[in-house]
Amino acid sequence: MKFLTGIVCIASIIGAGSVLADESRDNLKSEETAQMNTEKEAVSEKLLTDSRMEIAVISSYTAAGDMKNLESAIIQGLSDELTVNEVKEVLVQMYAYCGFPKSLNALNVLMDVAKAGNYREGSMGVTLESSARKIYIGDRKQIELTGSKVEGPLFDFAPAIDIFLKEHLFADIFSRGVLSDLDREVATIAALSAVDGLEPQLNAHINIGKRLGLSDADILKIRQTASKAKMSEFGIGEPNDAYAKYFTGRSYLKTINSNGVFTANVTFEPGVRNNWHIHHKGGQILIVTGGRGYYQEWGKDPVVLKKGDSVTVAPGVKHWHGAAPDSWFSHIAVEIPAEGSSNEWLEPVSDKDYSKLK
Repeated sequence: MKFLTGIVCIASIIGAGSVLADESRDNLKSEETAQMNTEKEAVSEKLLTDSRMEIAVISSYTAAGDMKNLESAIIQGLSDELTVNEVKEVLVQMYAYCGFPKSLNALNVLMDVAKAGNYREGSMGVTLESSARKIYIGDRKQIELTGSKVEGPLFDFAPAIDIFLKEHLFADIFSRGVLSDLDREVATIAALSAVDGLEPQLNAHINIGKRLGLSDADILKIRQTASKAKMSEFGIGEPNDAYAKYFTGRSYLKTINSNGVFTANVTFEPGVRNNWHIHHKGGQILIVTGGRGYYQEWGKDPVVLKKGDSVTVAPGVKHWHGAAPDSWFSHIAVEIPAEGSSNEWLEPVSDKDYSKLK
């Protein structure tokens, strides 16, 4: 009996030691994983430099056709680290993603800015010789960026577009130098983020960006920055300080009409939403003017809102509205007049509930 007890004790000790060893290995793996993630984020932060973020801003305003804000963005970029020829390369590339007219208009803005200021020219792009095997060069570059050969029924249906993509975009443009592949992908992701309805192409280039080292946080930062270019023609307005305590972050207010029916354009920075609230008696009408956001009534599923959508908020309905995590968002708010109307502000929308939204 003593012999069996001893065996059991020894087995228990060995088992405990094995468990401790497993725990030690698990802890070590967790520490190594955490360290690897930290190192990856550090590398990613170095990749998404200030100059690349300025490229993202310039690209997004070009794609949106906002020449006024583009001029300011170009001046800022040239005043910091970008050269005239780097910006020129970005704007030439933009014709492939947002069309010749916007690219030409943007190049005119750059030309005027460059003439008016004393900015660094930088190195010039190199044009491929006409005898170069562009279809081969473009095919190899496309495979290098995407990780596989790009083919499918669309290119069988319209083979000319496949030739243009390979020979012109991935050969002529990407082979010009001056900008790195990552610079060009940051520009492309920003441009596609600034235009609605281009999700398939945007997602393809997001995958390329990740292959080149961008993290999810980097992609989110680029998309948040670019989405600002899609804001309303009414303008962002002034900081909404009077109601700041009812919002989770920064919002802006541009009054459109204050005589009779109060109407204003409200803009939310990415991820910002207002608290649950109720309009007593009067109610409200929301008309989305830019970006992507949400509206939710108490006890109901949230509704995704995009430019052109509208919502009629009935009196007495508890609700909230605000921006998506990756997009600026703006809407016109029309206050429906009624005798004795008032607003009741309630609790914030929890981070847990908000994080579930897509």
